[in-house]
Amino acid sequence: MAMQKTHAAITGRASALRKYQEVIVGRFGLGFLLYFEFCTWLGGIPGALGIALRGLFWKRLFAHCGPGVLFGTRIILRHPGRIRLDADVVIGDGCILDGRHEDCCESIVLGRGTMLSNDVMLSCKGGAIRVGRHVGINALSIVQSVGACEVRIGDDCVIGQSCLLIGGGSYAIGDTDSGLIRECPMVQDGGVTLENNVWLGARVTVLGGVRVASGAVAGAGSVLTRSVPPGAVCVGAPARVIRTRKAPSET
Repeated sequence: MAMQKTHAAITGRASALRKYQEVIVGRFGLGFLLYFEFCTWLGGIPGALGIALRGLFWKRLFAHCGPGVLFGTRIILRHPGRIRLDADVVIGDGCILDGRHEDCCESIVLGRGTMLSNDVMLSCKGGAIRVGRHVGINALSIVQSVGACEVRIGDDCVIGQSCLLIGGGSYAIGDTDSGLIRECPMVQDGGVTLENNVWLGARVTVLGGVRVASGAVAGAGSVLTRSVPPGAVCVGAPARVIRTRKAPSET
């Protein structure tokens, strides 16, 4: 199902309350709205008390929230009912988890032991983000999935500070006379896939249509515009492979 763009949803003719429920809360009904607002208020409480209260009350917001999940302060939740958090997930201060979707039951999935550092954004605009087990996503990184362009991150991946992983989001602009860019359709680029045990250095950008195979490494500041083979070390913008890591049996 095609999702209404955020601009259209916010500027439409519906009431302010209905817009808020559609874009932010993700569910209609007074009971859940009041509970969501109460949990939002809990989001600003600092220290151990805030962590304890969020751990107690926030679980009911999500599609699934396993044991041992820890929530920092100032976290922004949108459509939390479409977000799955497996056991021992850690969400750092200032993170944004935006699971907005028309019909996907679990648009964001974080596997066991995954950690999001401060100010990480995971944003679904009708897409899906699947993160495996024991993944670390460092501060200020952004992962976004638009439409059918899913972002998949395998187990044991390390994503450096200020990385950008974007599945979809590019406009099919055609020629220069095609009208308003914002009204053009989105390119279906196939999304982004990081296989297991991938390391992205700081400020790495991975564009839609790219698959980074297991054991590969991208140096700081690299821009990945094409897929990367297993164990490859790549650098540059656009990134190029400079060597291949030895297999564990060769070290």
